[in-house]
Amino acid sequence: MKLQDRVAVITGAGSGIGQAMALQFAREGARILAADINGDAAQQTVGMVTDAGGTCQSYPVDVTQPEQVRAMIDQALATYGQLDILCNNAGIGSTTDVVDCEPEDWDRVMTVNVKSVFLGCKYAVPRMVQQQRGVIINTASVAGMVGIVKRAAYCASKGAVIALTRQVAVEYVKQGIRVNCLCPGTVDSPWVERLLAQADDRVAARQALEARQPMGRLGTPEEVAAAALYLASDDAAFITGTGLVLDGGWTAA
Repeated sequence: MKLQDRVAVITGAGSGIGQAMALQFAREGARILAADINGDAAQQTVGMVTDAGGTCQSYPVDVTQPEQVRAMIDQALATYGQLDILCNNAGIGSTTDVVDCEPEDWDRVMTVNVKSVFLGCKYAVPRMVQQQRGVIINTASVAGMVGIVKRAAYCASKGAVIALTRQVAVEYVKQGIRVNCLCPGTVDSPWVERLLAQADDRVAARQALEARQPMGRLGTPEEVAAAALYLASDDAAFITGTGLVLDGGWTAA
């Protein structure tokens, strides 16, 4: 029970990596606020956590809206009395190059993927400073470390998440707050499913995604959640300001 009696707020908890985080954290004793723009999806996560014997409440939130993010943090405190872990996990994808990316699409990706992390930190950090402890885990990507064709806005946004993670980590390390990010390769997630659904040849498209990883497969949400659990736990007590890479060897090749 590595997270016994701790409280975790997880955004994007209605599916994919966020849902897997909620389940793994709850199994290790955490009480969860499962936040998602899709309230029904968040409630499904609550059902899964509850069925597994955990404690979880749902919270509908648009992570791009400051007052909604502030209210999300307030809700966790009102429900559980403390805030130990924040997983800024919500995000969206983009599949255009810098020429074809429309300015409004660029703004949307940067707002959802970067502003949301800023807002989560902005409203969680003061409470964690009061407690003199806390863990923040941001979901970035190897796309923030390497160039990927047709991913201009996405690569830029994830690079910004990595940079912001480092800055917040060094700013608040003396207050007992650890801040890290996850840098997955291609994960078998709902977003990947949407990409494959748009492909002319679904099988060939999946094989191309798998081939980017030397391991020859996609990652799983559960594998990313296991890394998040490590960063959230005391096992990672000496780790802050880093990006934990889970990419099947992609960036090593």
